[in-house]
Amino acid sequence: MNYTTQMDAAKKGIFTDKMEDVIERESISKEVLLEKIAQGKIVIPANIQHTRLKGRGIGEGLSTKVNVNLGVSEDCCDLEAELSKVNTAIDLKADSIMDLSTFGDTQKFRKIILEHSPVMLGTVPVYDTIAQFGNDFSVLKRDHFFQIVEQHADEGVDFLTIHAGLNLQALKKVRNNPRLTGVVSRGGSLLLAWMEKNNQENPFYDQFDRLLDICEKYDITLSLGDGLRPGSLADSTDAPQIQELITLGELTKEAWSRNVQVMIEGPGHVPFHEIATNIQLQKKLCHHAPFYVLGPLVTDIAPGYDHITSAIGGTLAGSAGADFLCYVTPAEHLRLPDLTDMKEGIMAVRIAAHAADIAKGIPGAIDWDHQMSQARANLDWQTMERLAIDSEKVRDYRLSSLPKKDSSVCTMCGDLCAIKTSNQVLKTNAG
Repeated sequence: MNYTTQMDAAKKGIFTDKMEDVIERESISKEVLLEKIAQGKIVIPANIQHTRLKGRGIGEGLSTKVNVNLGVSEDCCDLEAELSKVNTAIDLKADSIMDLSTFGDTQKFRKIILEHSPVMLGTVPVYDTIAQFGNDFSVLKRDHFFQIVEQHADEGVDFLTIHAGLNLQALKKVRNNPRLTGVVSRGGSLLLAWMEKNNQENPFYDQFDRLLDICEKYDITLSLGDGLRPGSLADSTDAPQIQELITLGELTKEAWSRNVQVMIEGPGHVPFHEIATNIQLQKKLCHHAPFYVLGPLVTDIAPGYDHITSAIGGTLAGSAGADFLCYVTPAEHLRLPDLTDMKEGIMAVRIAAHAADIAKGIPGAIDWDHQMSQARANLDWQTMERLAIDSEKVRDYRLSSLPKKDSSVCTMCGDLCAIKTSNQVLKTNAG
């Protein structure tokens, strides 16, 4: 191997096996893929230790990817249940999984995922630092944070969420610009507490080169986390959020100088009319690095339905240029999601990503829709079921209410089916 990372390979004109994986899934030429990886506009999160991984690209000109969060907590620590979620996420065509576990034998859980999963795995090392060393910030040292980063890297984690932009300067912005919901990022709030307790700079910002050493060694993609993402519409696009974004843009250039791949994480809770502006700001301030968004959620009033509020925001964000959507489930803000919640969240975000791809003009995206429309025009229920994003749901709905007279229609209109009627008239006239 005469390259260190996918970015390094691209700069040297070397086409890797992981790039070949991307070409198989996307409508992009080798030349354009190499160019955009070299520029940092596309990333392929692919730790050299993750041997089962099938490479997937995230970024400009590629299909919008979707991520599924899972993992245990102290209150809900059932590894078997979470492993069921892993398998379900893969079956439902998630592009990546993030293990957000904060309790128990997290190392064992990650090992099982990596041994079985062909999709990307991401983690937030700060969570595991607390899980392994406790939350007494007075005894937690810088080396503890980096020890966990190295552990995750060596295990094979493909991308790491690191809240390196939440530094003392950003903290000052928070104090000078009070927020309605404060710091809602769990990783960001933990680092905030550590900085306050020890009166020291964020270790990941202060020793960013140390972090890059690890990422370069294993070809880990840095997902620079938005520790100051807005947790309410009232806090959207405020000074702390933008201050952190500026810092993340500076860190992105540092990472690229070491051939470390970078994505930028974004909001959060954002009013619908501010979403495109948020995408434009990120792309400008972070030099067109791929953008990974949670939602965004376009209203704060819908707990229990936040998979819908996030799908609305995700569609607009994706069409405006976001490259990677993190799913949100109906359980958001309420509890750890179960399998049903997870499926609802995945379906919502996949619909959003696909709708965004159509709007962005991703080659081939709308072909799927045309095939479905042709099946509807033909009243071809078997093909409709096969093409549906959730074939099982289509089959269950269809079987739950079959027409009594004519099996070619559904029970909404029955014999008054508009397609049946118009087909008869048009075919007659055509004859």
